[in-house]
Formats: sequence, structure tokens, C-alpha cells
Amino acid sequence: MLVLAGAGSGKTRMLTHRIAHLIATGAAQRDEILAVTFTNKAAKEMRERVNQLSGYDGYRIWVATFHSTCVRILRSDIGQLGYERGFVIYDQTDSLALVKRVLRQMNLDERSHPPRGVRAELDRVKSRGLMPADVIADGTLHDERLGEIYRQYQTELRRANALDFGDLIVLTVRLFQNHPGVLESYQRRWRYILVDEYQDTNPVQYQLLRLLAAQHRNLCVVGDEDQSIYRFREADIRNILDFEKDYPGAAVVRLERNYRSTQQILDAATAVVSNNTERKGKKLVANQSGGDPIRFFEAADDRAEASYVIRELLRLRDRGQPLSESAIFYRTHAQSRPFEEELRNYDVDYTMVGGTRFYDRAEIKDALAYLRILRNPNDTESLRRIINSPVRGIGKTTVERLLMIGEQHELSLYRASELAIERGMLRGAAAKRVPEFFAMMDALRDDAPASVAQCLAQVLDRSGTLRALEREGSIEAEGRQANLQELLVAAEEFERDNESLDEDHGEERNLLDLFLESITLYSELDDYDETRDRIALMTVHVAKGLEFQTVFLVGVEEGLFPHFASLNDPAAIEEERRLCYVGMTRAKSGLHITNASMRRMHGSVRYNAPSRFLAEIPEEFGVGREQRRNYARGPGFGTARPRPAPTSTPGAAGEPTIDYSEAQYAPDDGPSSGSRVEHPVFGAGTIMQVVGSGQNTKLRIRFDRAGLKTIVLRYAQLRLLA
Repeated sequence: MLVLAGAGSGKTRMLTHRIAHLIATGAAQRDEILAVTFTNKAAKEMRERVNQLSGYDGYRIWVATFHSTCVRILRSDIGQLGYERGFVIYDQTDSLALVKRVLRQMNLDERSHPPRGVRAELDRVKSRGLMPADVIADGTLHDERLGEIYRQYQTELRRANALDFGDLIVLTVRLFQNHPGVLESYQRRWRYILVDEYQDTNPVQYQLLRLLAAQHRNLCVVGDEDQSIYRFREADIRNILDFEKDYPGAAVVRLERNYRSTQQILDAATAVVSNNTERKGKKLVANQSGGDPIRFFEAADDRAEASYVIRELLRLRDRGQPLSESAIFYRTHAQSRPFEEELRNYDVDYTMVGGTRFYDRAEIKDALAYLRILRNPNDTESLRRIINSPVRGIGKTTVERLLMIGEQHELSLYRASELAIERGMLRGAAAKRVPEFFAMMDALRDDAPASVAQCLAQVLDRSGTLRALEREGSIEAEGRQANLQELLVAAEEFERDNESLDEDHGEERNLLDLFLESITLYSELDDYDETRDRIALMTVHVAKGLEFQTVFLVGVEEGLFPHFASLNDPAAIEEERRLCYVGMTRAKSGLHITNASMRRMHGSVRYNAPSRFLAEIPEEFGVGREQRRNYARGPGFGTARPRPAPTSTPGAAGEPTIDYSEAQYAPDDGPSSGSRVEHPVFGAGTIMQVVGSGQNTKLRIRFDRAGLKTIVLRYAQLRLLA
């Protein structure tokens, strides 16, 4: 069954009622149902609602994220793939550190192989379910090099008995493909499978579901193709669009009654997303009436935009609306600064959703690294993190020597250190300090209490972490101590919430494993506390799954929203349009859409045209439209706007330069051969040839760095240089 659930149409209610119905009618036992979603927040909400509906303690109903589900499967059966059950899970920080180490091992320059870019590519190939041999088989020089990096990266992960996020699903699929008996056991176990947010599934998640549902075909997926916004994570909108082809005879149900927003917000959002071609289509009908008109505001610059938004927020507060019922959405984190400054000026409490997480703080990651080493001594990245934290005189040179010994003998850092101690391979102070550290770790492991909180307290004490912070005595050190105390509180709360473990089908699961897993799989949205009365600031991507009485959708400008990186790709523009739809439909009754004529970003001043998405909202919606001028019908030289005064900024040699944008040229200021232009991705270049006319105009441009490229003018965001 495919359930096409429009924004705010009650998909969580539908899923939970379906689960309760299956149990109440006897169609399935509680442990025969699997429900998967994408965030811990959504999974927790579903579990709580099922409990309320069924009257049971819902722990036996497996409601979890894709990653959490695969962790439990692998904890039980990863031995079939030659791994140990006590594996650790590397987060993005650990993964990046490992990528850097692999690049050094392979003598690859980080300037030509940026570690963050390499890690992103590894994430992408894993999202497609590819192994190193698959990448190498693609044949290009780039793919061969990436495949070799991937192979070495996986070798180091295995040596550390560690998995990264991508491995959790890739290895589960591999387990099922290579061991049919294991797959069959889970097919028998889960007779009914329910999937939330199906439009966000990537190829490897799609494979996982196909394998699990192959026997009984009791697969119910819920999603909305108009809210598919994770293409950058390899989410494939074709999964939901082609569901009926993949599962012939599937029933299709549309949920089109919206319980969140007013009709004019729904109609305006639908008018935008209806310009997309990749959609099935639906007509949303509001359950509530009334609501304020949509308000549009074009500011002179980004500071005036922030000033308008905060004034409106204060006006709403004075009318009795809690701060927590309002949110500011932007396309990129870089846009938040003027809003934060304005909120501080008015002493208004706010939270940055998706900023630095509590669990990403250095002192927290250090404490957790100690716990991970207790469970898995072979975790090299965790050991590198704590071997000299707090400072104990084990320098970088010593660590590099131990890593080299590990490479030579194909050992983890921990085992290499044991070998070095045993054979007397260390000299000077290291010959004393390294054995002392490992003796301490062995003692911590031998004496570790069963309680997570007690184990953590013992680690903080005996490792010298707390004493080091006390000796430092600074305000920052006091803050780090307070954070560690908060971590202890979190451990205690976790133990209370998990007093009884589900020992289903012989799983080896202890509290410390579960605690570390829950933190590693923690998402940026899990930090958001909806009970505190404060303004929420977040990107539109993070906002998905939330709702607010009033939403301020800011920076709706060409090159910003839609983002400039999407302008040459029609499929990417469609995703940007879906993202706009998501932002608009988070609002219950109040929606403000703003843009700025001039914006300071990344150290420069830009003049942006209002977004094409504004032009797609019918004129009858909202107020404030008379303030706005011409909209971008698409980027390029054909965008018409009044020409503002040029802004002089220092050039590279101290000479004043004029910063013009594509929005400043009248329609007849078309490009010509010989013109110097700047592209947001490829940089500066010279137009060699103009081909075609109108919307079909193409430019052949020789870029100074990127070479000769052919670009469709209407999708380009070119800036005329001379």
C-alpha cells in the first residue's frame, strides 16, 4: 500500500492507528510489526501514540529509525560477516579523522583530495549500496582512486572493529544477500512492515525494504513526493513515484485533508510546487478556517530584513503568542547572523536548531571515547583522542610511531601499543607513560560497574579529567565541568528509561552499548526542546517534521533560495521548490516571506533578485506585495530589476571594483562574445560563443580555472565583469 500523505494530513496518526488495528484485530502480534522512520523524534512519538492506542507497553513493537533497526540486526548477526558484536559506530567526526589518516597512509595530498569531500563521496557511494570493488569497476581514474581510498578506509574500520553510518545499512543488506537463512528469519519475524517518509529513502534503504518484504508483501509506505528534499543524501524521489511499478497491484490512498495550515497557506504552497513535473499531485483541503493573510516584505538589506522579522515577533509576543510558537527558517546557516544579533539586541531568548550539538563538545566526546575504549579496545580513533587527554606526556610523535607499528603489523593502535610495550620498542619518557596509561585503561575495564552512570563517573575520576579541569580554574573549564555533570545526568536518565531490556532472539545488548548507540545516532533535531519558550532558528531542511503557529521564511532570493548550486540543474531546482513548499507548510496560521535587495554574505555584497518561487505564488494571496518589484523568472541576464547604485569594494590590488549581480541588467543587456563573466562555481571566464536565443540561449565560456564549458543561460547565475 502506498499512502500519499500531504503536508499536515495526519500520516503519523494513520501509521499508529494502523499498527493498533493490526494488534486489536489479531492480524499480527506486537513483535511481528516493524515500523521505520528517519528521526528518533518521530520514532519516539510513534511509540508513545501506539502505547496510548493499544494500552500496551510498546517496547516489543519495533518502531525505530533505519539506522537503529540495522544496529540491532547487526548486533545479533554481524558475526556472519566476520565482525565482532562489540563494534563501535563512528560519527561524522570520527569518520573524518579516519579519512585524514587514510589519505596520509596513501601519501595523497589533502589539497587535491579534501578530506571532507572524500568523506562525502564515501557517504554517497554507501547510500547507493556500493562496495569498493563496485566503485573501482566504474573505470574512470577518479573512481579507481576513490575505490582504493574506500578499500583502505574499510580496512581501517574493520581493524578498529568499527562501522560508520553508511555501513549500518550497507552491511545489513550484504548480510541478507549473502546469508538467505538470516534474511528468512527476519522475514518470518516481521510480517507487517510500515515505512514513514518513504520519499526520503535512498537506494540502499530501498534494497533493504525490498528484501524484507519479498516474502509476504505486507508493505505499507507513507510519504509525499512534494516533500522529497534530501537528494544531497542520495534520496531518490523515483522510489515513491515508481512504487506501483515496483509492487504491481498495490493500493494507493491519498490523504488530502490538512489539519495544520489555513487554506490560503496551502493554496499558495501548492501553487509553487505545482510547477514541478516529478509529482503525482494532490489537492489539500484545510480543516481549519481563518488565519492571517500571507505577508510579504522586501527589505533594503539583510539587516533591515532581520529588523522587520524581530519586530513582527515582538508584536506577536505582545499579543500573547508564546515565542516557541514562532520560527525563522533560512536556506543556509550563514544567514542566521543578523537575526541572532537583532534578537540579542532585544534580549529575546532563542535557540539554534541544528547548531553545535551537546554531544559534539570536545569534553563530551573525550568522556565518551573512554567508554567506547572500554567496550572496544580496537577503536583507534577514540584511543587517539584520549591517549593524551588530559595531558599526560604522550606526544604526537609517540602516537605516530605507534600507528606506524600498527600499520606494519596490521594491528589496531591498542594492539600495536601492547606489542611496543611487550618488546620494549619505546624510548625515553614514552617508555614509562604509555604503559601507565594502558595499565589505567585495563584497570578501568576490569573494575567497570554495570551502571552506565557509575562507569562514567569512575572514568572521569580515575582518568584525571575532572582534576585537570579543577586545576585549570578558568570560566571555560567550569563550563566544561558543568557539561560533564550534565552528561552524568543524561546517563542516569538513560538507565531509568531502559531498566528492562528486550532480550529478543538472543541479542547481546547491554546498557553501555545502548547508551553509546543512542548518542551516536542522535540527530540534530533531537536537541530541540519544544517546551521552552524561545524563538527557533533553523534551516528549512531541519524544519521538516515540525510545525509552528507563525513561520518567517527569509532570504527568498534567486541564488540563495533556490540555492546557486542548483541553478544549472532542473532536477535540483525542483527539489529547491519542494523545499520551499516544506517551509511554507510548517506554518499553521501565520506565514511571512521576506527577501532583501542587498545582502552581505561570505565577505562580499550581493544584489539578489527576488526568488522565482515568489513569482509562482498567485497575486491574490497575502499583503505587502506592492513593495516588491520584478521577480526572477529564472537566472541570467534576462532578469529585469531597477539598477541600484553600484557598490564599491576594494579589489585584489586595492583598486575599487564594482559589484554587479545578474539582477541589475535590463533584458536588452544580453551577453556577447568577448564579455568577461563570473560563475558562482567555475569562477571568472570569457564568453567565446553565444548559441541560440531566448530561453534556449547557450554560452560557450572559457573559464580561467575550469576550462571550456557550455552553459544554458537561463539556468546560470552569471555576473558581468567587463
